[in-house]
Amino acid sequence: MLLSRSKVMEEVTGAQIIAEALKSQNVEYMFGIVGVPIIEVAMAAQVAGIKYVGMRNEQAACYAASAVGYLTGHPAVCLVVSGPGLIHALGGMANANMNCWPVIVIGGSSDRNQETTGAFQEFPQVEACRLYSKFAARPGSLAMIPAVVEKAVRSSIYGRPGACYIDIPGDMVNGRVEQTSVRFPSCCPPPPVSLASSQEIAKASRVLREAQRPLLIIGKGAAYGRAEKGIRELVEVMGLPFLPTPMGKGVLPDDHPSCVSAARSRSLLQADVVVLLGARLNWMLHFGFPPRFSPHVKVIQVDLCAEELSNNVRATVALLGDVRAVVGQLLQSFRSDPWRYPSDSAWWVTLREKMASNAQISKRLALRTTLPMNYYTVFQHMAELLPRDCIIVSEGANTMDIGRTMLHNHYPRHRLDAGTFGTMGVGLGFAVAAAVLERSQQTGRRVVCVEGDSAFGFSGMEVETMCRYKLPVIIIIINNNGIYSGVGPETWREMEKMGELTTVAPPVTLLPEARYEQVMCAFGGRGYLVRTVEELRSALQQSLADIASPSILNVLIDPASDRKQQEFPWLTRSSL
Repeated sequence: MLLSRSKVMEEVTGAQIIAEALKSQNVEYMFGIVGVPIIEVAMAAQVAGIKYVGMRNEQAACYAASAVGYLTGHPAVCLVVSGPGLIHALGGMANANMNCWPVIVIGGSSDRNQETTGAFQEFPQVEACRLYSKFAARPGSLAMIPAVVEKAVRSSIYGRPGACYIDIPGDMVNGRVEQTSVRFPSCCPPPPVSLASSQEIAKASRVLREAQRPLLIIGKGAAYGRAEKGIRELVEVMGLPFLPTPMGKGVLPDDHPSCVSAARSRSLLQADVVVLLGARLNWMLHFGFPPRFSPHVKVIQVDLCAEELSNNVRATVALLGDVRAVVGQLLQSFRSDPWRYPSDSAWWVTLREKMASNAQISKRLALRTTLPMNYYTVFQHMAELLPRDCIIVSEGANTMDIGRTMLHNHYPRHRLDAGTFGTMGVGLGFAVAAAVLERSQQTGRRVVCVEGDSAFGFSGMEVETMCRYKLPVIIIIINNNGIYSGVGPETWREMEKMGELTTVAPPVTLLPEARYEQVMCAFGGRGYLVRTVEELRSALQQSLADIASPSILNVLIDPASDRKQQEFPWLTRSSL
């Protein structure tokens, strides 16, 4: 009897091995929805000291896990059940891969001895995930689990970061093996840092010195790469104008005197030398094509992915390497042979004039006192009240685009939005992740999630997650009754009289003046219905003062409110 008990004590389950393997790779956070066959994995993770956050939808869980990867530089885990559970998480995996964010997805699957029999939720999971990840594998045995976990973590952060998938059959979760037969690899080291060639650095220096209208474009790759210190020195020592991409905001403060966001179209169109720092010439930068860019623009491109260099536009100088390290190389080049772009150049005069003109247009819109309010009025008063160091999560169409211009970021990695993939539904998952991190690190920073009413609908039930874990997220819904635009209550009632709404109501419309704030109240949070500037300011001040519970501000705006006229829209197909 004693021998039998000793033997049992030496055995470990697959769930325990997974948890210990993750812990040995310094994985700290797990998001997911449990069920057969992975309940025991979540429980074992908690025993191992991993923080588990139970979500309401697998997509939101994967968005949250990937946001932790971006914000910390180390992957979190998204844990999902087999079949449909994994399929729901594929959107989050694709989003992570497109954004180049590390995340590990662990999916339960059918028992191995039931494959091809029509087992419960049977699905070719490893094969499916290869389309959405850098690495996808199923361990061949319980003893192999730690090695596969180490490779997944390493693959997620080495090279271009991205999603990795580990498949765990149900019979492996509760299967047992002698502890001595399991070898745990040591934690993988941080990604190796690569430098650009010295010849290319010298060439980049020459091209910049010859530039008449230089422009730095700072992407979220620079934020992920922790390059903010070097980029600030590069901007300030050399006197260069810079333009952040949406999630590049805050690498340098938006109110920095060299930031030309308010003259975005003009700066892109007329620059003769563009330096891409962790940004890609994709749809967000109009592919680098005319008429958005000069046909003669010279591109100095910094990227850690060789395949990205010269994509869409041939790079005049291709600097392959880690963005922080390469910026350091550029700084060293200009320290040894100092040069500064003149602050009184015609280029700076042009940019400052355009910024002042655009600022005046936005200010006029913001000062309108008519009701319902417009986007600009709402964002103007939000900007006056939000803390300088708050984390801003934003998604929607006009809500995200106008908010990007009016809600400033002052610190790196303080803005999360729809990103490269243009994914709607990411907001609440991102906000949960950011709030969990801020509470764990005891920073005291607030997380403010600014949602269009359409965007909120994708993952609105995650407000229960926020209430359950007492995450004091402030959700501000800019409610215009529709997708892009909606109609008011009177117009809606008229349409109801006209016949069946499925044939009458425009596809972009949503229910007018929906009471989204009551969703938060249902779970114990605070909800505010906002129609006026006074109500907006009061509700936001109360929400900022409440550090114990989440809140929703349902801000009703004019359904016809729109953006000011754009010189070039973000998404343009005619030039392709």
